[in-house]
Amino acid sequence: MDQGTCTLTDRGVLKIVGDATTLLHKVITNTMLNFTPGEARYSALLTPQGKLLFDFFILPLPEGPEAGYYIDCVKAQVPDLIKRINFHKMRAKFTVEDVSDTLGVAAVWGGAKVPEIEGAIVYPDARAPEMGFRLIAPLAALAALPADDTAYEVHRVALGVPKGGVDFPYGDTFLHDANIDRCNGVDYKKGCYVGQEVVARVHFRKSARKRIIPLHFDGPAPALGTEIKAGDIAIGQVSSIAGASGLGTLRLDKLEDAKAAGTPVKAGEALVEAFVPPEFIEEAAGVEKRL
Repeated sequence: MDQGTCTLTDRGVLKIVGDATTLLHKVITNTMLNFTPGEARYSALLTPQGKLLFDFFILPLPEGPEAGYYIDCVKAQVPDLIKRINFHKMRAKFTVEDVSDTLGVAAVWGGAKVPEIEGAIVYPDARAPEMGFRLIAPLAALAALPADDTAYEVHRVALGVPKGGVDFPYGDTFLHDANIDRCNGVDYKKGCYVGQEVVARVHFRKSARKRIIPLHFDGPAPALGTEIKAGDIAIGQVSSIAGASGLGTLRLDKLEDAKAAGTPVKAGEALVEAFVPPEFIEEAAGVEKRL
């Protein structure tokens, strides 16, 4: 496995100071209870209709959850995420601020040594065990790390981990369509939260039909956004590309229909080999691991 370290220049950092645990527990998809030392949780904030507005990592401040939290999120969404948190705040006694001018985010993967940076907070990327580690650290120190995230994107795509704003649009995507549940971003044992009814219904009925899955292209790599077709029938769309590999959103039932009929699946001029993770098979009866 390739090793690497880089800054993630598209990530911002929020700092929440004060007692935010109860409020956040009621509005985000993951639990805010019983953090273990060094743990960060991947989570999301939804509309009441279950559409995905934000996804992020949340971790206690070094002083502990009672002091507050850091949120590692999409930098372009920082102002809107602050507004959304404050919208739910009511009388909760905490403040939330953008500290992206002083703190940044980096990624370490493939067994690479985690940089020794004074004041850095290191945490596993909870979306998949092989994703490695992330760290929040002073921007001045992170300037010494590579800023090119090309190798990181290859690593992410190889593991089939979707990226918000790239593999799925915010505001018009259901949680399961973005694989948030399969990236450890949902706690099904906690109480209600915004959008919980929709998430629970899809989960317990096993009714997710559209998923982001890894692809391999045999032929010229298609452009981002290229339709994936089985014959003349559109069954999905390419969203990330890394060499001959990529990610795409596909209808698993239509993918199975194409397999059963022996219909080639293509994106542009390239034949597509679609790898369906085993955990998705139950959601689309009869779908095999690859086509």
